[in-house]
Amino acid sequence: MALSPLRLACGQVVKGVRVSVDAVSAPVVLVVEDELPLRDAVCRHLVGHGFEVIEAGTVAEGLAAVWERQPDVVLLDVLLPDGSGYDLCAKLRPITSAAIIYLTALGQDVAVVRGLDAGGDDYISKPFNFDVLTARINSQLRRTAAPRSARIDLPPLHLDFLTGRVTLEGREVRLTKMELQLLGYFAANIGVGFTQDELLISVWQAKSAAPTNTVRQTVSSLRRKLGLDEASAFELEYSASKRYVFRQVRFDPSSR
Repeated sequence: MALSPLRLACGQVVKGVRVSVDAVSAPVVLVVEDELPLRDAVCRHLVGHGFEVIEAGTVAEGLAAVWERQPDVVLLDVLLPDGSGYDLCAKLRPITSAAIIYLTALGQDVAVVRGLDAGGDDYISKPFNFDVLTARINSQLRRTAAPRSARIDLPPLHLDFLTGRVTLEGREVRLTKMELQLLGYFAANIGVGFTQDELLISVWQAKSAAPTNTVRQTVSSLRRKLGLDEASAFELEYSASKRYVFRQVRFDPSSR
């Protein structure tokens, strides 16, 4: 994926993403736009408003960025060099619960209907006001936000869905949005087995199950980040019945 080098708000160069100075738990926005001056302006505006921003200029780059980073919001142009934003939206829906907002010069009613039917959540016609764009993004984030009291505590594992903070045995673990959602689903149903299709529908909110490596790749990432293949208090197994099961195998004595 040929993403251009980007700059922090404070002027440092980072490869792959633009990050606000205080973006430890900032919402992640993917901007898929082939018109470089507009993409640059949108990215700079969003970074200035506290978002972490990833950018892509093609359908292929956008799809790869979602696989890699699982953003919270996708800003999507329709007319891209290697395909249609509508087609990309349809490909994204089975693999992400991110809000998808179209940014396009195609403002006719038929274009809006097609975009929303493809799985989009909102549609903004060019030219647009940047403050309105920010408000639309924040509106989508509020709709998908977890309740303020949403926590799961399974000592020594603690999940806070408001802040996105996860700690295991006192160590903070940085997870993507979808990794956190998957771990939360496992933790809320500890000891229960789920097939890949069940997880796609329940966690990714896919309308139907489809052949995909999404679950396997996210589970693999969780195992690595949580150190579950080592001597951990938890294990995440793929059983002989082709179900993923999250179990606690060692308990924190201090929690009793």
